[in-house]
Amino acid sequence: MQNGTVEEVKKIVTTLSEAEVPSEDVVEVVISPPFVFLPLVKTLLRRDFSIAAQNCWVRKGGAFTGEVSAEMLVNLGIPWVILGHSERRLLLNESNDFVADKVAYALSQGLKVIACVGETLEQRESGATMAVVAAQTKAIAEQVTHWSNIVLAYEPVWAIGTGKVATPAQAQEVHFELRKWLQVNVGAEVGATTRIIYGGSVNGANCKELAAQPDVDGFLVGGASLKPEFIDIIKSSTVKTTA
Repeated sequence: MQNGTVEEVKKIVTTLSEAEVPSEDVVEVVISPPFVFLPLVKTLLRRDFSIAAQNCWVRKGGAFTGEVSAEMLVNLGIPWVILGHSERRLLLNESNDFVADKVAYALSQGLKVIACVGETLEQRESGATMAVVAAQTKAIAEQVTHWSNIVLAYEPVWAIGTGKVATPAQAQEVHFELRKWLQVNVGAEVGATTRIIYGGSVNGANCKELAAQPDVDGFLVGGASLKPEFIDIIKSSTVKTTA
């Protein structure tokens, strides 16, 4: 989210703290508030939930006014960071290589990374979906040796905040192909163990059907994370285990 006041953030965190959700060994929940609220949320957040920044700088801190370095996040005790979100790729022109450099540097400083990939509507309609997400993933693979602290987030740009959502079959198809790409180009174990989560207008109504897909390992939740239905999305993690 890039919104909210202190009061609103406290209210959201309180709602999460009071919620009954599956245990940590069933689902890992990571909350990602704007930079200015990270210390507040970290103080108030329940201990079985983790916390992520929404971005960080590409290399060691220095004269980069307005940027937040990986080292700063580590110093604050923030374990996760989201990198390569489609809004940053499109609005701020972050290239595949720039995002990959960010991922590699954040990992080198001990952060865990949610690395985002995804295509625009124009790219999907021209049949370029897999070429686009493979190129985005390839850039990361060329910079990274160990994948144990990377979660891939597939977020079709045309489904973010638009109310449109990839059908379960569309999401599964891309997740399957991404996993296959990792198996072929990085290694069988990386392909099998890397979590690939879906982001794009996920809500309480569609989360269970999406979560049931074999290669969908979780969600990167946008607008719905600010609403009570976020609890339903967290609980959808049990769909596969109870099926």
